[in-house]
Amino acid sequence: MPINPHNRGPLRTLSVLVLLIVGLYGLLGAVSTWGTAQRTPKLGLDLSGGTQLILTPKVVGNQKISQGQILKAVDIIRARVNGSGVTEAEVSTQGTSDIVISLPGNPDKATIQSLQKSSQLSMRATLVQVPTTATPAPTATGPSPLKPTGTATSSPKVSSPATTAPKSGFPPALTAATTPAPTATPTAGTPTAAPTATPATGAKPTNPSDLAWVTPALEKQLAALNCSDTKSIDAIVDDPKKPMVTCDASDPLKYILGPAEVFGTTISNASSGQQTTQSGSTSSVWEVRLDFNSEGAKQFCDLTSRITSLPDPRNRGAIVLDNRVISNPVPQAALCAGSASITGPTFTAATTKALADQLKFGALPLSFNLQTSDQISPTLGGDQLTRGLIAGGIGLLLVVAYSLFQYRALGLVTVSSLLIAGLLTYAAVTIFGWSTGFRLTMAGVTGLIVSIGIIADSFILYFERVRDEIRDGRALRAAVETGWARARRTILISDAVNFLAAIVLYVLAASNVKGFAFTLMLTTIIDIVVVFMFTHPLLSILANTKFFGEGHKWSGLDPKRLGARNVTYSGRGRVTIAAQRAAATEGNQS
Repeated sequence: MPINPHNRGPLRTLSVLVLLIVGLYGLLGAVSTWGTAQRTPKLGLDLSGGTQLILTPKVVGNQKISQGQILKAVDIIRARVNGSGVTEAEVSTQGTSDIVISLPGNPDKATIQSLQKSSQLSMRATLVQVPTTATPAPTATGPSPLKPTGTATSSPKVSSPATTAPKSGFPPALTAATTPAPTATPTAGTPTAAPTATPATGAKPTNPSDLAWVTPALEKQLAALNCSDTKSIDAIVDDPKKPMVTCDASDPLKYILGPAEVFGTTISNASSGQQTTQSGSTSSVWEVRLDFNSEGAKQFCDLTSRITSLPDPRNRGAIVLDNRVISNPVPQAALCAGSASITGPTFTAATTKALADQLKFGALPLSFNLQTSDQISPTLGGDQLTRGLIAGGIGLLLVVAYSLFQYRALGLVTVSSLLIAGLLTYAAVTIFGWSTGFRLTMAGVTGLIVSIGIIADSFILYFERVRDEIRDGRALRAAVETGWARARRTILISDAVNFLAAIVLYVLAASNVKGFAFTLMLTTIIDIVVVFMFTHPLLSILANTKFFGEGHKWSGLDPKRLGARNVTYSGRGRVTIAAQRAAATEGNQS
């Protein structure tokens, strides 16, 4: 059976919509079968319960905690827990210093630890690096750097953002004309080279990389440090003006580091992703990119300029977070542009994102101990969700009943459009729960219920425009297209206003209202997709059928019922010549 030429365009649009729906549900099926997603939307704290954590600040010596520090910590922790999506977590203070965090579901150990940790970044020059099994022995002539034995690990590297294709998983070095050659990374079984000179006992350090910082007391402290004892590491006092002895967070290494030179407060942004090559394509190298403010750019420039020419391990700039070295990269050059790219042979999407998130959400002024962790019951529970769904169902039935009463068979277009919108919304909400941590709360359910009226309003606006065109004497096919041209602008303007209102609400509202704003934004976009890719194409196809094209009295487009004068259809939405002449004569007389 040949396809009506007028239906080819609408059928192509409907085909694209079908592919979109199949793609969304195919993705959902794949990530739920072979990934970590679930096939139903995730529920928020008020509907499914969760975990309540009470954090107490760590206090070192006579340190005093101000209320300003606590409030800043609350803001940063709230940004952390909601940084990957609308999780609807609740963060508040208890007493003068404790922070209460209520998280939906059962957060894993890594999530809890990330909330406890300070993200106070500091970069220090590496003075001594030894395996955790090494036993240092001070020399008689004064302090000397310790030589590691055993297997050395491959180190990440710091460079300017990549401008050429990376090689062997590392960012490229800059040109030899402007950049010193990077020091080779030690290989397995090769001890790190000792410095060429040993500082005299009692000598005063001249810069943060000076070995005069390495005193016999620090060597003894390094030997005694047990990196497998978490409490010992947590007890380390991180004084930025003094050298520190610490451990690596992932490798079996421990260090003596110089005074802090670059601080987390000078980082303006941190992001993770795959490096791009000079041609603009994406490579397989994962990186953490840091951008500094003017103060941090100068500090970072001073550090990298000094250590690039030093022997290993003193050519490394240790990045310290929460008393641990999380990365000890080798700068490839003096980096003075205010930005840097950190890459490493073991970097993955997960590890780079975790590091970037800690740095991006600001320098948390305090670290915390976990005081209690308790399971909490839903504040509303399944009964409230059931009532909300019943309310949504009643609203949907009323819209359907009104559409069928007002538009007869044309109301079925409204029903089918709402069903398509429901399919898209369910898939989108579920996928967002997997990809961004979005959780559906009662506020979000309310947003979905409100969206029923918003979506139906777009259909009604379009139908009334078409009916107005029929009243003016246009043929049905022409009325569908002319009415669409006029209704389209109004629909877009109306949805734009709703979307802007939702954005403002999302940005300014408290966390428990963000779910409403998010679902409102989502359904507004879905409304546009459905109206443009389903409702209009479907009505264009129906205009070429006998039932609607001849203006059947139950079609909802009967010209007599609509009050059109001297207009009769000859089939397939065309107006008879006699009716056209009569309409023209009547128009001239009027």
